[in-house]
Amino acid sequence: MYSSQDGFANDWHLVHLGSRAVGGAGLVITEAAAVSPEGRITPDDLGIWQDEHIEGLRRITSFIREQGAVVGIQLAHAGRKASTYTSWKGAGRVPEAEGGWQTVAPSAGPFAANYPIPVALDAAGLNKVVADFRAAAGRALAAGFQLIELHAAHGYLLHEFLSPLSNQRTDAYGGSFENRIRLLLEVVAATRAVWPAELPLLVRLSATDWTAGGWTADDSVALAAILKTKGVDLIDCSSGGNVPTAAIPVGPLYQVPFAERLKREAGVLTGAVGLITTAAEAEAILSNGQADLVLLARELLRDPYFPLHAAHELGEEVVWPDQYVRARPRRP
Repeated sequence: MYSSQDGFANDWHLVHLGSRAVGGAGLVITEAAAVSPEGRITPDDLGIWQDEHIEGLRRITSFIREQGAVVGIQLAHAGRKASTYTSWKGAGRVPEAEGGWQTVAPSAGPFAANYPIPVALDAAGLNKVVADFRAAAGRALAAGFQLIELHAAHGYLLHEFLSPLSNQRTDAYGGSFENRIRLLLEVVAATRAVWPAELPLLVRLSATDWTAGGWTADDSVALAAILKTKGVDLIDCSSGGNVPTAAIPVGPLYQVPFAERLKREAGVLTGAVGLITTAAEAEAILSNGQADLVLLARELLRDPYFPLHAAHELGEEVVWPDQYVRARPRRP
């Protein structure tokens, strides 16, 4: 939403997220919340890097839970895609004079020519990343969240380590598949150390870089099988975002096959995303066993009450908010 100052949630977030809970969503997940100031995509990002952020977030989680929805938070570090302008304010790197900062990454290569040049993380920097995710998970619990999703997709820091396109390290965090997944596994372990076993932990993966020499669907299957043994309950299957030149065949349901494949071959629960825009499409994904969860973003931006409308379209009886019952469509 890029509507925060110093990472704090505000009335925009309460109304934005609360509307989706009122609209019948079973699960409401926040936008990416930065685990450190340098982990923000833009200066306007939501954050959870300090205890002072908890109170505003707790106000939101309380309202969402009162509507009968589960509330989750996505924890993220933008890596080399940090310190950039919010899209309606500009493009590319934010200079330090305007509030920008030094970015970090596995290696010193920028995402694109107009993006910041990152500094490669050293041992102390890697330890800080892991500690930041752990501390953020503890704050998420204190704020009343019931689910965490670790963002390891879309070219942000954890994805940057996974992909050979952005990770040219020669130490224990680069080179082989086992080395490139090391940081994500450390973050998962640190998160699980403070996140209760009975509460879900999700990981969002870009199942492929859509670019030769990059992260592949085969890699995602192998990683998903490992994550299942480390306390990860579901893989949210997205794709792309790590290089600006990727040729992505965008179209309706274009990412659903990744969720289906990881579910089948890695034996994990998966979430399907990406241009799912109708009730019939969402229902078919679940009915056909292609995924265990359907996650909507843009369609819920267009229609905060999509779940209530979808239930009516599919002939399902769901509870409407008492305040809205008079508007509930009647059955033929």
